[in-house]
Amino acid sequence: MPVQWIAGGTLFANSYIFNDVLIDAGVTPMAIQPYKDTISTIVLTHCHFDHTAHVKEIAHMCRADVAIHKLDAPGLLDDARNLSMHFGSRSPAIVPEIMVKEGDVIGGLCVLHTPGHTPGSICLFAEPEQVLISGDTVFTDGGFGRYDFIGGSRTELARSIDRLSLLDVEGLFPGHGVPVESGGSGHIASARQLLKSGYG
Repeated sequence: MPVQWIAGGTLFANSYIFNDVLIDAGVTPMAIQPYKDTISTIVLTHCHFDHTAHVKEIAHMCRADVAIHKLDAPGLLDDARNLSMHFGSRSPAIVPEIMVKEGDVIGGLCVLHTPGHTPGSICLFAEPEQVLISGDTVFTDGGFGRYDFIGGSRTELARSIDRLSLLDVEGLFPGHGVPVESGGSGHIASARQLLKSGYG
């Protein structure tokens, strides 16, 4: 698969590299350093601190632009919205160069606006490769993102997962947990069923 997985560990989210795009920046700059000359854009799937903790340093190191959905951009400056205080830290305090929207294409990845975990949560889909980078919308264990933080919505999350269930996905690369290179649609279907069952 054309996706490079950089594991986030216990507290911080996974990052991924697809072509010249880095997706999410919770991992340390040291983890990204080997790829710094290939990255031109950092796309944040949402504003939560575990996905954005090191975006400022990584953007500087890579000389990369930062992109996020406009509804989550204010969260990069707001400790309450980005949950940085849960990590004993402060917001990354960065203003993004790019505000993405539904249907934008960056580095071969199509932006899908999938609110629910946050208002501006996005997934990134490469249709030819059947690859979905799903942030905290849906996970490979059949789970889904929390909706009890500021701006979260169970109704919106259910709609977003319904939408993802219509895609033909092989590789599913979530914000947390271990990605899979085949059978991604089955994991999304499991999350959809779990949410519809009333779980959570």
